[in-house]
Amino acid sequence: MEAATRQISRTYWWLIILRGVVALLFGIMALISVQFTLLFLVYLFGAYVLLDGILAIIVSLQERRSSSGWWVVFLLGIVGIVVGVLSFIHPGDVALVIFYLVAAWLVITGIFEIISAFTLRAIGVEWLLVVLGVISIIVGIIFFIHPTSSILSLVWLLGVFALIYGIIQIVRAIQLRSLLSA
Repeated sequence: MEAATRQISRTYWWLIILRGVVALLFGIMALISVQFTLLFLVYLFGAYVLLDGILAIIVSLQERRSSSGWWVVFLLGIVGIVVGVLSFIHPGDVALVIFYLVAAWLVITGIFEIISAFTLRAIGVEWLLVVLGVISIIVGIIFFIHPTSSILSLVWLLGVFALIYGIIQIVRAIQLRSLLSA
């Protein structure tokens, strides 16, 4: 190990454990309380979109003298602020809208992946695009038909991933710490 990397790892190995513990806590919450986790994710999305909207307005106002398209960024900022505020006022509705947008995106992406498979024949693995497109369409349709159970399944899957990720991070930090101690 390089000397600088060794020093950084020796000093900050505990941050890797902290990341693992946070992931474990999130994973446990996702499995115990799907509603809380979904609400948390919607609020996180709302905070991001709200902040992004505010920053977009600031940038657009600063650029209004030098750019003729400043108003487009300004309007996007307003949309971001409105969606962000709606995320806090009506989180359930926003979660469902986002989920339906994901479902629509899956179906549309699947269609274009299949189209791409027949128009990009030079690559030689077109069948993989067809398989991917069909899977995307099927998952999108399942999301449209069964939104509630699909949302629950995704949150549980995210929770299981977070648990596995957290355990791996903690084990990695312990291994790093013992490696550095030797």
